[in-house]
Amino acid sequence: MTQPAHTALPLTNERDEAPWDVGPDGDKLGEECGVFGVIGARSASAMVALGLHALQHRGQEAVGITSYDGVGDAGDFFSHRGIGHVAHVFNNQDIFADLPGSMASGHVRYSTTGGSGLRNIQPLFADLATGGFSIAHNGNISNAMMLKRDLVQKGSIFQSTSDTEVIIHLVATSRYPTLLDRFIDALRLIEGAYSLICMTPEGMIACRDPLGIRPLVMGRIGDAVVFASETVALDVVGADFEREVEPGELIQVDHKGVISSHRPFGDNPARPCIFEQVYFSRPDSILAGQSVYQSRRQIGVELAKEAFVEADIVVPVPDSGVPAAIGYAAESGIPFELGIIRSHYVGRTFIQPGDGKRHAEVKRKHNANRALVAGKRIVLIDDSIVRGTTSLKIVQMMRDAGASEVHMRIASPPTENSCFYGVDTPERSKLLAARMDLEAMADYIQADSLAFISIDGLYRAVGHSERNPSCPQFCDACFTGEYPTRLTDYSAQVTAGETEG
Repeated sequence: MTQPAHTALPLTNERDEAPWDVGPDGDKLGEECGVFGVIGARSASAMVALGLHALQHRGQEAVGITSYDGVGDAGDFFSHRGIGHVAHVFNNQDIFADLPGSMASGHVRYSTTGGSGLRNIQPLFADLATGGFSIAHNGNISNAMMLKRDLVQKGSIFQSTSDTEVIIHLVATSRYPTLLDRFIDALRLIEGAYSLICMTPEGMIACRDPLGIRPLVMGRIGDAVVFASETVALDVVGADFEREVEPGELIQVDHKGVISSHRPFGDNPARPCIFEQVYFSRPDSILAGQSVYQSRRQIGVELAKEAFVEADIVVPVPDSGVPAAIGYAAESGIPFELGIIRSHYVGRTFIQPGDGKRHAEVKRKHNANRALVAGKRIVLIDDSIVRGTTSLKIVQMMRDAGASEVHMRIASPPTENSCFYGVDTPERSKLLAARMDLEAMADYIQADSLAFISIDGLYRAVGHSERNPSCPQFCDACFTGEYPTRLTDYSAQVTAGETEG
């Protein structure tokens, strides 16, 4: 049901627990979230829905759109949200008629902090002293628990379990006179990663965290200004890419199209998430001026240089392993073949409940191309290994199809550490690379050999000569354990655990 954003969503249907068994029990890193916003466009909400459809890979759990109809205080906010994909939740034109206005923003969700109930679906909205305030957030606030505890003690009442709502309360309780100053004041208090699209009666604000961990780009279509998590969303709506929102930058756009840029956090070395290049972003997106597809293909080239093995064919684990497999085949001279065929009509394995069902889902989702595989020495290329359960099943699938040898090559370094910046990862004790050395991992997945690209090889593939250990060019904490910000909540949990122990 479409309703004003300032009307409380019905809590009778709310579920704080995820409706599916998502990331922490799956065998892929859970996607983050995707945000899209436009100001100055006719039928803005319909454009947002189209942009979110292009970002569906970033969050498949829930979707929401909020629009604003009017200029200044002479207007109102409207919202529609639901659990499921964009096409399912926004499935008829009447919905967009109930989301009027030339400014709108939206969010596709993969829950990292908080549950997946209706109250956590973004954009979140609140009526503040300065007027309506809507916010869509990609990322994770690593001191949200501490901030929320302090806010609750001071009288704040939270309507969701999402870390994003902390930002709203910090803005609401700030003593600065203007909304922009209150917003900046709030951001100074938070740690972690964020790309935000906010709406107020005066216009739209888009910003990134000071290290630029999460991506955000700006484009134009006619007189309208567009913001999105990835350039592919600009392409889909017909917008021209202008530039990335810089790390620590706040961009304001009013209803007349006037743009102003603010940099309240000074200049910091950027640390964008390197896993965007490896897996999260769509291959037809551009990151930092570089094609994601070309980066992934080059990862395969570097992987072949570092971990060549005699084989008959190179086989990608579809779909995420395809570009790297193409690069590996080109560099090694081993033919590229589609030795695994993926069904595109089966849901993702990491959202299936229970190990037994998940393993059955692997077989439904992937099938060996037996005519190509039988009797062959296979190089399997995948983007990552998390728990190892999917890799084990796919290696076994190749053997069942008659492969004489199965060698696994991974287009990222070993994932040894959890992410605290918006990527849903298992706790460290459940990561295969944190529990086993390379030989043990190969034995576990029953491969004849296993190799990962080195961290320097990954950096070379994305355009750097090597990783600078004193000032890394990316956030690569999931591989190195070197987190670029404080982890206040996590440190508090560890301390509490040690005290209890």
